[in-house]
Amino acid sequence: MYSIKRHIEEIVEQRAKNSKAIMLTGPRQVGKSTLFKHLFGTVNQVTFDDDLLLAQAEDDMNLFLLNNPCPLMIDEVQKCPAIFNKLKITLDNTDTYGNFYLTGSQKLQLMEGVSESLAGRVSVVELEGLSLREIYTVPFTKHFIPTDNYLKEREGAIRNYREKLWETIHRGSYPELYSNTDKEWVDFYQSYVKTYLERDVNKLIKAKNHLTFVKFLTCVAARTGQVVNYSNISSEIGVSEVTVKDWISILEKSGLIYILKPYTSSALSRAIKTPKIYFRDTGLCCYLTRWLTPDTLKNGAMAGAMFETFVINEILKSYSNEGLEYDFNVFYYNGKDKKKRKENGEEIEVDGEIDLILQEDGILYPIEIKMSATPKADMASEFDVLDGIPDKKRGMGTIICLYDRKMYLRENLVALPLEYI
Repeated sequence: MYSIKRHIEEIVEQRAKNSKAIMLTGPRQVGKSTLFKHLFGTVNQVTFDDDLLLAQAEDDMNLFLLNNPCPLMIDEVQKCPAIFNKLKITLDNTDTYGNFYLTGSQKLQLMEGVSESLAGRVSVVELEGLSLREIYTVPFTKHFIPTDNYLKEREGAIRNYREKLWETIHRGSYPELYSNTDKEWVDFYQSYVKTYLERDVNKLIKAKNHLTFVKFLTCVAARTGQVVNYSNISSEIGVSEVTVKDWISILEKSGLIYILKPYTSSALSRAIKTPKIYFRDTGLCCYLTRWLTPDTLKNGAMAGAMFETFVINEILKSYSNEGLEYDFNVFYYNGKDKKKRKENGEEIEVDGEIDLILQEDGILYPIEIKMSATPKADMASEFDVLDGIPDKKRGMGTIICLYDRKMYLRENLVALPLEYI
């Protein structure tokens, strides 16, 4: 059932018209095949979740393509790696566009196949879970960047997210939980872990037993928003540090987590160069860490980390839904210097950290994410560390928070409600 308009629709349609083949990647259950069927419902459709079709494709690729002529939609194409070489030959022998519509949930296997056989022949688009804009039918589709022009345009399409914010964070971003409102939250995520993660991801990870795999997922989920500590996870689940690094890499390439790289520059000699880890879906993260209701999450120890995770993901979705790559434009900063800050009337020492740095056109936009309704200028005390970076300018600083309106705290610092993402 297609009930929520996806913002990436126009990008997918445009790419399909100008490409010999198009590939839609993303985690299981984010709506890849549903989107393709909605946009290209007249093309032939097969799925390699069907063991009979998969066996035929593996045994005789020519016969498979004879039985399933172009234009052809293939779901879960990564399950048959042998198909990529055959698709290469087919695409090299045609000048027509829109021959194959491919989807897959294992980006690791997909991109290996594309880079080896289909480089330059297929347009790759990434689909993520529902964004707040999609859930609340906000027509605005530009990626988040805190410039004056962006803020003015964004103000023309504002919806109030705050009333149900924690329900949304807890529910997560999988479309089925919004198109089928009777779907039980626990039932969905329990099935998701058993049906998809244990079958698909654990097959790649090759954990010795089911409990080790689930424990690993839980350990990673509990560390969302934190600097990655491979040694700590290794000690907790009883596998080697090398194994943990490999497993985390697989989670990242499966679209389940995002690794946020640190911003590095010769001018930032005291910068910590370890990345941070974020779960891509807050609902799944809540399920794995056993925050079973929105209220317990809102008032629990992980509320701040989950809010930050949610905001980071919304910003990333604003990029991908515009068809933009963001890996080389999104960073964070953590310095070894301690900063003094007043909190509840007391002076405390905190890490010199900037939650997010967006880089665009040689300008760095520092962002703090605070689960607070009372933003203050000293929350951005670390932003000036970016002033000494050669060939870069510091743009508008931003504090994304729970205040109910836009408010300038300084000429180059603005507090924004979540609605502006």
